[in-house]
Amino acid sequence: MVILSIIIISVIGTIAHFIYEISQHNKIVGLFGAVNESTWEHIKIALTATILWSLIDGFMYGSNANYFLAKLLSLLLIIFLMPTLFYGYQLIFKKDFAIINILIFYIVIICSQLLFYHFIALSPINFIGKYLSCLGTFIVFGCYMTLTLMPLKNFLFKDPLTNQYGFAGHLDKPTPPKK
Repeated sequence: MVILSIIIISVIGTIAHFIYEISQHNKIVGLFGAVNESTWEHIKIALTATILWSLIDGFMYGSNANYFLAKLLSLLLIIFLMPTLFYGYQLIFKKDFAIINILIFYIVIICSQLLFYHFIALSPINFIGKYLSCLGTFIVFGCYMTLTLMPLKNFLFKDPLTNQYGFAGHLDKPTPPKK
């Protein structure tokens, strides 16, 4: 199941990178898809895909006492690991490589899902752990939505192409006239 989840989350995340453009800049779609090239928007598309996959894995593992702990930790790993790997390699190479950025996205998805399935397999946590994990998962989701609508003014949220934030950071490329 872990391989299937990695494949489906990767496909959904890849689609989420382009869905705002495909939707002709629909703001509702932009809540879930990348609206610019900031680090946050790449974190967001991994979160979107993982949260959507929750509709499937919730049916399969939702009764597992560790489900929300596993989900919370997998989401937090995405939030932590993506910028760590991205800025880490840039510190070393002093350059940005598109292929490495793409690989980082998939590495983060793989690590997130491996962590999820690891925690699903552990001994059940107690009621307080379940409650706090569930609460934490919903807090992460709430922050995800809030930060999409009201991005912080820091490097994680700044589009490197436009130097803007959130929807304002979207790079509108005029379509060349048809001949």
